[in-house]
Amino acid sequence: MSSRLASFKGPSTPTSSPVQQRQASSTPSSPARVTESTYHRKLRTLLHELQSITEIWDDLVLIDGLKAAKSLVDLRTELDNTLALVPHRLPRTRIIGPKLAAMDQRISELDTVLIKLRKQFRKINNIVENLDVLVIEAHKNKGWPWVEKEPLWTTWSLEKFASSVPEILIPYHRALDEHITLVNILRNHSASFDASRDAISKWAAQPWLEEHGWDARWEDLCFVEIDRWNR
Repeated sequence: MSSRLASFKGPSTPTSSPVQQRQASSTPSSPARVTESTYHRKLRTLLHELQSITEIWDDLVLIDGLKAAKSLVDLRTELDNTLALVPHRLPRTRIIGPKLAAMDQRISELDTVLIKLRKQFRKINNIVENLDVLVIEAHKNKGWPWVEKEPLWTTWSLEKFASSVPEILIPYHRALDEHITLVNILRNHSASFDASRDAISKWAAQPWLEEHGWDARWEDLCFVEIDRWNR
């Protein structure tokens, strides 16, 4: 994993079109004629698990995290508006204390979201490692030509899947780093409204996943390349 993470410091490189045509001399196998092996089934299972992990990721970001972030900013705005109406000679402790406690609770909720996102990222990395194991097993039992050249269902070989799927680690790692940065901006009680609003906007947009996340890069590809993907 450490060798993969070392590549995250540089800019991501756009990949080629996911579904590539094979040479004219080789006709892709029709899914109707494919006799599935254990490697077909294991690959489909691993990619379905990866799909589920990314769905949980989006729920954490767009439901739990976004709700906590918006509530935090709303609480700060309410406190500022309330204090603006309170005469300076009156004690403000009873006003500020409960609001600060509520804000700290929202920050705690955001920290919990980060913990869960880190867990999902570790699961993504585990899927990648399990794909490597699958390739090694197939190599021993089926031979390297089958692993590298034989289309599993449509055009992609097992080796093509195993060498391409790790690309998904880069955008999700960068998205995780950005969410950590945004939470650190939001946890600062002196953050301006504009800075907080901008942080919430970036939180929801997840720009690193816009072109290279699961939905953008892999869902349609799996539908085309994997028989009975949406069964």
